[in-house]
Formats: sequence, structure tokens, C-alpha cells
Amino acid sequence: MSKFNRINTLTGWLVFAVALVTYLLTVERTASFWDCGEFIACSYKLQVPHPPGAPLFLLIGRLFSMMAMGDVTQVAYWVNLVSVMSSAFTILFLFWSITLLSRKLLGKKDEDLNLGETIAVVGSGLVGALAYTYSDSFWFSAVEAEVYGLSSFFTAIVIWAVLKWERIEDDAAANRWLIFTFYLVGLSIGVHLLNLVTIPALALVYYFKKYKNPSLWGGIAAFVGGLVVLMIINSGVIVWLPSTAGKFEIFFVNTLGAPFSVGIVFFLLLFVGTLIWGIRYTAKKEKEVWNTALLSFAFVLIGYSSYFLVLVRSNFNPPINENDPSDVISYVSYLKREQYGSRPLLFGPVFTARPVNSEQGEPIYRKSNGRYIIADYRPEYVYEKNQQMLFPRVHSNQMNHPQLYRDKLGLAEGQKPSMGDNLAFFFSHQLGHMYWRYFLWNFVGRESDEEGAGGLRPWDTNQGLPDVMANNRARDNFYMIPFLLGLLGIVAQAFRRKQDLLVTGLLFMMMGVALVVYLNSPPVEPRERDYIYVGSFYIFAFWIGLGVMFIYDFLTKILPSAPARAGLATVIGLSAPLLMGAKGWDNHDRSNRYHSVDFAKNLLNSCAPNAILFTGGDNDTFPLWYVQEVEGFRTDVRVCNLSLLGTDWYIGQMKRKTYESDPLPISLEYENFAAGKNDIVPFYEMPAVKNGINLKEYMALVKQNNAAIQVPLTSGEMTSILPSSVLVLGINPNEVRKLNILKPELSAFVKDTMQWTMGKRDLYKSDLIMLDIIATNDWKRPVYFSGTLTNDNYLNLKEFMQLEGYAYRLLPVRVPGASDGYVNTDIMSENLMKKTFWRELDNTNAYYDGTYKGSPAFSARIAFMRLVDQLIREGKTEKAKTALNFILTKMPDKTIPYDQITANYVNYLFALGEPKKALEIAEVMSRRAEDILKYNQQHGVNQDTNIQLYILQTLANACREGKQETQAKKYETLLQQYMTALGG
Repeated sequence: MSKFNRINTLTGWLVFAVALVTYLLTVERTASFWDCGEFIACSYKLQVPHPPGAPLFLLIGRLFSMMAMGDVTQVAYWVNLVSVMSSAFTILFLFWSITLLSRKLLGKKDEDLNLGETIAVVGSGLVGALAYTYSDSFWFSAVEAEVYGLSSFFTAIVIWAVLKWERIEDDAAANRWLIFTFYLVGLSIGVHLLNLVTIPALALVYYFKKYKNPSLWGGIAAFVGGLVVLMIINSGVIVWLPSTAGKFEIFFVNTLGAPFSVGIVFFLLLFVGTLIWGIRYTAKKEKEVWNTALLSFAFVLIGYSSYFLVLVRSNFNPPINENDPSDVISYVSYLKREQYGSRPLLFGPVFTARPVNSEQGEPIYRKSNGRYIIADYRPEYVYEKNQQMLFPRVHSNQMNHPQLYRDKLGLAEGQKPSMGDNLAFFFSHQLGHMYWRYFLWNFVGRESDEEGAGGLRPWDTNQGLPDVMANNRARDNFYMIPFLLGLLGIVAQAFRRKQDLLVTGLLFMMMGVALVVYLNSPPVEPRERDYIYVGSFYIFAFWIGLGVMFIYDFLTKILPSAPARAGLATVIGLSAPLLMGAKGWDNHDRSNRYHSVDFAKNLLNSCAPNAILFTGGDNDTFPLWYVQEVEGFRTDVRVCNLSLLGTDWYIGQMKRKTYESDPLPISLEYENFAAGKNDIVPFYEMPAVKNGINLKEYMALVKQNNAAIQVPLTSGEMTSILPSSVLVLGINPNEVRKLNILKPELSAFVKDTMQWTMGKRDLYKSDLIMLDIIATNDWKRPVYFSGTLTNDNYLNLKEFMQLEGYAYRLLPVRVPGASDGYVNTDIMSENLMKKTFWRELDNTNAYYDGTYKGSPAFSARIAFMRLVDQLIREGKTEKAKTALNFILTKMPDKTIPYDQITANYVNYLFALGEPKKALEIAEVMSRRAEDILKYNQQHGVNQDTNIQLYILQTLANACREGKQETQAKKYETLLQQYMTALGG
């Protein structure tokens, strides 16, 4: 080993150590929000997460979870360390990749490098690797149990392996490296598909090495060849192989009468046998290229084989078994992510388009009586040609997307977007907002951690900003230093190694702009998506490192001494990662953050024993799955996610016992909720029952597929309908009273029926199952609705609900006037004051981003607001005062800033005889509101304008009721001033 190689190796491991220590110090100690809770739970017990899964990640996570040594509260920490370790190794291979590219700029062998050149090369790797270490998006993923850290590792090691292969002159040794690279690609599929997009660009490396006189057309052919390899892996290995196995299976079972799985076994034997024969034949005939290609393909398959975990574990019916891919048919659907639908790429409808016809697509099979029968067909909608366009970017008609398109493009209601509008959305939103904004976050600066925050420019200062923006921990300005250094690296490659620039440039584009085109983002996402594009940021880190080589060359005339010149260039370059690390530490340090898990426990503890809890999105489901599956907390509560309750496999799981929770009381059979059956139950009022239909009788009719509640579709098939907007459920008052679930004062309201108006609306399958549970349960188990649900999810039953914490309990009694549920202060005080967890939520050293300031904070503050309000109404002022001070202490302004909910607390403080504290909070909130409104007025923006106006109005009313006339007039004046100025 040459002297340079020893230095290069040791420095690489030093950079690895820096990254490892950084991520170990800032890693989250428990399960973060979003997918992390699901991945940790699925790793711990090898369960099946949402498609397409990440089986290799789960296997590695399972190994790491064993390091908890039986302490279930430490499992999340150890699974988080999968990302920590893989991210640190990503930095290691990034360093070595940059030094490989730097040496190519010099055009010398390793043993010929002098001291100055050695320092420059190692310095470039040091600067580029550390810049990526402290880049915003990569650092975020490095400290939580998500797949992106491990995915980045595979991207890093694949690129490094190809660059390493390029330097090997011995063909036999080089081919082994090539096969090893494809094995890594196969493994990476078991984590994330991002790694595949590197293949077309890396095909150019192969071309430039094999052909000493490259041409334009040769380069294009190599790139196209890389695209073909990408398609073979993405469409062939991942989709075609299991799909073909499924066709063999259906043929053997349905046509030949063979038992289940025989067709799959036959296909595997045929395919593997053919592949082995091909490898042996090409070796015997000394067809080197074909033999290497077949071996590479075989090793892709070996790496991809981690996906057998999904099939094996699904057959054991674990509690988390998303899509139930337990047979080849559902397995293929799982791999193809069919539940998410598809987005048009080259040609398709725009958001104003309406289908003019529906054709039968691929059949949906299910097992029945020893055969595979066609349960339904996937619909393929047909649109008129004038409703479609090339390269459709404004395509989504889901939820509020059409209105958002119109707002962004200035389109009138019903106006069809033009190609100009389509391209404007592509450049401004998809490229600008959903990519370049994230790029700026990482290498220029970031405004804040608020949803939709933009990038910072070097001249942006905090002067004149509201405190809430100026003091946001994620407000980081890098003064464009990393960005400019990257541009210098591009220039260095352009002058010295144009071929390398072509390769790195294509890698940058494939993992950036090409992904933007492929993903075809709608006008709004549930959360920021910067983690998708970390691959392109990884390539930009190459150029940041190579910027040191540019500075090294640039200083030649100023500093004749090569070592001094290289040292100075490295020091200048290190200003970028040092600045990024110093600025980003406080908003990436999650070491004191626990409330994602505590929020889940608080929601579960809002429920009575053996409860059924309806939840909605990821953040009020995945943390609950984590605490139940890993920590064994409140496993008596059955969490029922409404986003999944519209699928047959999930309903089937709800009908099984899990831990301490008995099967849910669902009367409908599989035939009633199978895919394609009762997906939507349309409202179609029947005069005979317009005044109400008995819910139990209605569910019985649905179960029987009774023609009395069915109408024909245009296809001629019959479908069940909702024949009345009024539902009636019979009640036995005596039995209800024996359950002892009602406060004495509510007993008088109990009747022999509960009747409510659903409204003239269609039912989705999830609504139908909820109604079935309510009707069949007969009050035997407590039924709860999470307070985070949208209004439609409550089925217009709020007047029959009792708020007991973070969740509403369904009761067999309507409380007049309780349009937002009745507050049972006895139960709610017990749940909120004695059964809630608040670890480190008052710790100013802990960092809480917008996710924590949103739903978790709102849920807590609204719950306490409702409790305090009702306690005051009941004359229990001491209890009210205790509860209010409790939440103000547990969730103080210094960690979770006061919001519009907190403004209502001011009124309660006056009512409870604490005017000093009320005025202090009012002053903090009014000053903050005034700062934001003044900023909005000066800059013509509408950042939270209505919220701040609401706060001022609430404070003014509270002070008026609290006999604080001076303050009331002050806030009223501010309110009028900004309502006039901002048109509020």
C-alpha cells in the first residue's frame, strides 16, 4: 500500500468517526413521527409494513433491536442506530469516491502524488464528505428509523464500487467488482428503489473504460443501454418475474387442477434452471460479456431475494400485515404498489377531465374453493382526447387539488389549463418548490422549519423579522458558501475531466430532476419531501469537495509551495461544513425528544379498557402501533385506522383477536367487503324509509345482498345503496344503565332508540364498516374516535359523544346542545391529569419542529381548553385552575409557542382570578401577532394572517370580559388596524 493510500484510508475512517459521533449525539432516542413507528414495530417483530416494504431494512433492524437486551424502551433507539451506522458509512464511501475523482483530475498514479497533491486530494474528500454529513436533508434521515439512510449507503457504495472498478486493469478482477456492484443493487431493492436511477449514468463509466475513443453516439447508446438495464431490473425483476409466476400459478391451479403453489414452484425451477444453464453454457463457450451479464443478473436476484421475507412473514398473519401479501397474487400487487394508483407521465388527463367511460382492466383474483376466481377488474377510465395533454403535470383531481391548481395558476372555475399553465406548474411548483427549494435548504440556507419554508439568500438577515421567525432554530444561512464551492467543483471537472462531469452531471439529474418528472407531484403533499432527492444532493457534495481542487489550482501563482497551497485550499473549503454543522446542530439534535411516543400513550390512555379506537392519518396511528407492538402499552385497545378500513385485508385483520383485544364486532362477511364490493355505497333516497332506517336491519340487508336496498349500475351489476339520510339504532335503556357508562345526570336522556341524520352523502367502505361495528357492538365495548379526525369521520354523531381526553367516546344518548361532544369532567380530569406523559416537553434544549407544534400540541391544548371550560361551568374553579396551570407548565411557550388555542386560556385565567398571568400571556401573544401582521403588511404576504387576527380578537374579548378595558382597547385597535390594512 502506497503512502497516499494509507493516508486516504485513515482519513476516510476519521471522517466516518466524525459522522458517527455527530449522528450518535443527535439521534432520536425513541420513535419519531411519520413512518418511523411503523418501521420500528415491523423490525422488532418482522412484520409487514406498507408497500413495497423494506425487508432488508427490517432484517437489519431486527438484529439491531436485539441489542436492547430485553429493554423494550430501548428498541427504538437501537433501530434508529441502523440509520446512524449506515449514514456514517455513506460518508465514508463518499469520502473515498471524492478522492478517486480528485486523483483523476490530477491524472497521476497514487504512488506519484507529491505531498501537496496528497493534501489537496484528501482535503477535497474531507470537505465534500463533511458538507454532506451536515446537509439538512441527509442529517434529518440519519437520526431516525427510516429507510433513507440505508438507501443512501447503497447509493454511496455502488458509485464507489463502479469508480473502483474503473481503475482495475485486470479483466478478471474487474468483472468480480462488476458482479459485486450488481449484487449491491439487488440488495438495495430490499431497502428503496432510489439506487436504481444511478444505473444509466454508471453505464457511461463502463463505456468510457471499455472504449478508448468515445463518441457522442456511443455515449448516447451507453446511456440508453443503462436505461434498458434499469427497466430490466425495475420492470423485469421487480414486477415481471412475480407477475409471471402468478400466471403460472393460476394456469396450474385453474386449468390443470393442481394444488396451490405448485405453479410457483414449477416456474421457479424452470427459471432458475434456465439461468444456471445459461451461466454454465456461456462459461464453457468463453463468452465473457454474456457470462458476466448473466452472473450480474443472478446476483441482482440473490440480493432481491430478501423480499421472500414479506411472503413468509405475511403467512404468519402478524398484527401489522399491510395488504396481506400471503399469496402470489396479493404479493405481486404489494410489489407493484397498486394501492397507491398511478400518475400519468407522458400523456394523460388534466384535473378538469371527467371520464366518459370505464373499461375492464387487469382482473383481481382471490382464492375460493381450491381455485383462483376473478373477484373484480381494475377499472381503466377513458377520457376524451381534448381532456388530455402531453406531459400532464396538472393531473390530480383528488381532495382539494383542483382548487389548489386554480389558485396557483390563476384559473377560473371550470377553465381548462393550457399547456402553458401545465408547464408553468412544472417549473414553478414541481421543479421550483418541490426540488430547487430543497436544494437551497441544503447548500444555501433555510428560512425556518415551518411547512413550505423557502431558502435563505446570503443578504437575508433577521432584521425586521417577527421573533417567531427570527428565532426559529431551523433558520440557517450558509451565505451560499457550500453552493459556490460546488460550482467551483463543476468548473474543475469541466476543464480537467469532461467525461467525469458528464457522469456526475447525469447522476445529479437522474436523482434530482428526473425524479421530479417521474413523481409528478400534486399541488400539496402531507409533509415535506426533501428526503426523496438526497441522491442528487449527494452528487453535489462531490462537486463541493472538488471545489478544493479548483482553489488549489487557482492559488498556484500566489503560493508556489504546493503543501501550503493545498493546506490553505482545504482550510477555505472546510468553512462550508463547519458553518453547516454549527448552524444546523440545534435543529437536528433530537436527543431530548420523546413526545411522539408520549402523545401516542396519551391518546391510548384517553380510552377505557378493551376499547375500539378509530384513528386517521399516519401520525395518530404509527406511534400507537409502536407503543403497542414494541413497548406492550395498552394492547387491550384495538387501533382501527380509517385510511385502511376501506380495504378487505385490513377488515379481515380487524376480525381477528390481537393480543388482549378481541375481534372487532363486524357482522359483514368477506363477500360483502371484498375488493370491488361496496367500495362506495351511494345515497339513493327511498320514499318508504326517508324518515329513517333501522341500522341493524340495514346492515343485515347489506350482508344478504338484498335487492330491497340495491339499484343497478350502468354495467348491469347491482350495488347496495344508502336509502335514507336518517339512521336509527335500537337501545335497551335498562341494559345501558347496567353498564354504568353514563353520568347520573345523563341517564334521563336515555331513550329506547338513538336517531341521527347522516346527511345525503355516499358511504365509503370504511364508513360502512364503522356503522357495522357500532350496530353489532351493542355497547359491549367502548367505541372511541380520535380527536384528530376530520368532521366526516365522526358520521354526524358528535352529539352522542363524550370527550374523555384526546378521544371522543360514543354513548347511547344525545346530549342536547353538545354539538362538539359532552365533556365528562370526572373521567377527563383523571385521564389528563394522572394518565398523561410529558417527557422533556418543557425542556428548552429539546428541539420541536412544526410536526410537534401541530396536531400533538393542538390535541393537548384543545383537550385542556374543553376540560377547563366545563369545570368552570360546573363551578369547580380549583380543579379548573389546577388543570390550566398543569398544561401551561407541561407545554410552555418557550418550547411549544402559544397558538390560537392558547388565546382562549386568557379568558379562563381572568375567570379563575389570575389576571396577572392572563395579562402576561396576552401581552406575549399580542406582541407576537403584531410582529407577524406588520411583517405581512410590509412584505405583501399572507403568512398566518387570519390566525393572528383571530388571536387579537380573542384577546380583546377576554380582556373585555376580564374588566381590563385598557388592554381590550389596545388589542381592538390593533385588530382594526390590520383588518383594514390586510383585508382580513
